[in-house]
Amino acid sequence: MRTSSNPAFRNLPTGQGGYATFDRQGGAMGGAAAYADAQSSQVEYGRAGVGERPLTMDDVVTKTAITGAVALAAGVLTAFSGMFWLVLPAFIVGLVVSLIVIFKQSSNPGLVLTYSAAMGVALGGITGALEMSGTQFEGIGFQAVVGTAGVFVGMLVVYKTGAVRVTPKFTKWLMGAMFGVVILMVVNLVASFFTTGGLGLRDGSPLAYLFSIICIGVAAFSLLLDFDMADRAVRDGAPAKFAWYIAFGLMTTLVWLYIEILRLLSYLRQE
Repeated sequence: MRTSSNPAFRNLPTGQGGYATFDRQGGAMGGAAAYADAQSSQVEYGRAGVGERPLTMDDVVTKTAITGAVALAAGVLTAFSGMFWLVLPAFIVGLVVSLIVIFKQSSNPGLVLTYSAAMGVALGGITGALEMSGTQFEGIGFQAVVGTAGVFVGMLVVYKTGAVRVTPKFTKWLMGAMFGVVILMVVNLVASFFTTGGLGLRDGSPLAYLFSIICIGVAAFSLLLDFDMADRAVRDGAPAKFAWYIAFGLMTTLVWLYIEILRLLSYLRQE
């Protein structure tokens, strides 16, 4: 069974000039996302024991909706309150909690909701600061949310119709693409400390456009792995509490997808 991952980031944009910092830190965001995805590629959930209720798709939908609502509420509150300084501590909390959930394969609802709230605060802070950095970025957060939701629904339709099947070959291809993306992100991030723009993957150039589109594609196809995990867990009779882990996997993918869509929109807004 497989889950996805979340991006990592450190600094807020601080006006027009500071937006370049957001681009540069994008390497760390996507890098942590793909790395976490690879680390959690095998999940042992077992079967529901005596006295345990088996997992249903309603459990998955409910828990995913709860985690998504928590993240959205935290993000909106942070963006409108102007408490952008919370981005770094929120990200640190989210990263630490995500590592605990991944390596312990925990289905603890408290940990999953803490992760969702922390990442909501972090993404809300980044989005709010970005919108305040220039009139050309007004409304970009709403567009990114709509875009993320659209990709989610679209990939769900793709999965349900069987247009793309999650086979061992597909999984290997996607994991290889993830490793390729993370290597490029890390190299670009390191290079950006020595040369302006690094490799040019996050500087708004045509190459940056292409790289962002590739990242969005990889993140979108990662959703198929999440859907497949949920489907298999239900069929295999996993315990109901495993729905929280599935919700966590979906949330990490959506966080990464949102960041990549937000970045691509920012490139378009700067034209």
